[in-house]
Amino acid sequence: MAYPQRQLTTIPRVTALGLRALALAAMWATIATTGARGEDTVTSEADAYVIETLTIPDEAYLEVGALAWLPNDRLAVGTRRGEIWFVDHPAGEAPTWTRFAHGLHEVLGLAWKADASAGEGGGWLYVTHRPEVSRLADSDGDGTADRFETVADGWGVSGDYHEYAFGSKFDAKGDIWVVLCLTGSFSSEVPFRGWAVRVTPDGETIPAVSGIRSPGGIGFDSKGHLLYTDNQGPWNGTSMLKHLVEGDFMGHPGGFRWYDLAPHLEKPDEPKSGTRWATESRRIPKLRPPVVMFPHGIMGNSAAGIACDESGGAFGPFSGQVFVSDQSHSIVMRCFLEEIDGVMQGACFRFREGFKSGSLALQFAPDGSLYVGGTNRGWGSRGGGDYALERLHWSGHTPFEILAMRAVPGGFELEFTEPANLTTLSDPTNYQMKSFTYIYQADYGSPVVDDETCNVLSATPSPDGRRVRLEIDNLRECVIHELTADGVRSASGQPLLHATGWYTLNRIP
Repeated sequence: MAYPQRQLTTIPRVTALGLRALALAAMWATIATTGARGEDTVTSEADAYVIETLTIPDEAYLEVGALAWLPNDRLAVGTRRGEIWFVDHPAGEAPTWTRFAHGLHEVLGLAWKADASAGEGGGWLYVTHRPEVSRLADSDGDGTADRFETVADGWGVSGDYHEYAFGSKFDAKGDIWVVLCLTGSFSSEVPFRGWAVRVTPDGETIPAVSGIRSPGGIGFDSKGHLLYTDNQGPWNGTSMLKHLVEGDFMGHPGGFRWYDLAPHLEKPDEPKSGTRWATESRRIPKLRPPVVMFPHGIMGNSAAGIACDESGGAFGPFSGQVFVSDQSHSIVMRCFLEEIDGVMQGACFRFREGFKSGSLALQFAPDGSLYVGGTNRGWGSRGGGDYALERLHWSGHTPFEILAMRAVPGGFELEFTEPANLTTLSDPTNYQMKSFTYIYQADYGSPVVDDETCNVLSATPSPDGRRVRLEIDNLRECVIHELTADGVRSASGQPLLHATGWYTLNRIP
């Protein structure tokens, strides 16, 4: 295959946020002027991406459940304890904290809408919490909410501790989507538990998608596709990233009883336990396979928040990619996604570990940094703190990484963040691949099954060393393909910072 010459470029977009942000802007300007990327200095995640921990006031027991960026350099933080705090200038030397609201029920979704009707505060803060979507405003401009209005509450609440409700930002139509955990994460005792519902601007609740089990977050990719994370358990052999499409079925039949309350939707056939996603998605057209299956215990155990990098390069070389947190392992993962024959699929990579609590909520800021909110109550996490709020930003040094892993006829194409050594790139023995999956079953979780070797038959690099085309045998649909490229070196001799990617191959081109 002939490759055209192509140069990867990034254009930083910077907003001045105090002295640290000015210093970072100057560093980016130097990099842009000189072309120096500092790749030879990146030998650890911390060399490329720096974690800054915000000091939280003692009175703010900040078990973070949701984050939203507001005007005037302000971050809104919703907590599992039902409070909302505003942090002004969170990247500055002395952020200020204000409790905006309290008395809510486990805030797991925040979205801002500018609206003069809200009064001096300038807009409404839409809040997804367990019983409803509310909207709050500061009509007199004193810094705290004084208007509380119910927008929609068209689902049930039984009192079970596990009935989480995660809410999205606004979609292109102005709707908020809410993914509703099953009662106890196993059954559906009240209406629309185990569903995704759509809340319209006029407050109508529209049941949209069944088959939810235990969500951990919801968000959009750069093309507006709506994604959510679902956790390991019955009908989920491992934690997964899934694509929400109205009328589809996400895999768990626990909420099927509520189709009687959603006559506009067609109830799918019951799935058969003990099979595979490939088999059942062919048999049940509405069963949409997961976009990414996160290997259990390797890429965490509790997939959570979702955020898309739309910084234009201010967060490094991964613009347009989706980042997913994992609560139990206190990490942030990276996902390269694509769509083939109308079905989304893609690869996940390790990205950054070391957060101080269970990584749950994610929010990009205008300066291109990523805020990570943590909590471990009731769940536990590798990050031992009860809660945390941290800022992750690019150091300006580009790590040598697999930038993208694309499915192509007969194999995969890898693209790198830096040019690779052509000798190492063209040697098939520098790559290893195997494939495996999980049982699609009513029992809790699954062992790894159907483990097979995939042989790398050839490796054809592009002339600039940015890409390589791998010819691979034994490709299978709806199966994870684990690729390790630990023999590949950059042009300056550096190994890949993360040499392994896991691609969920739903459709073979």
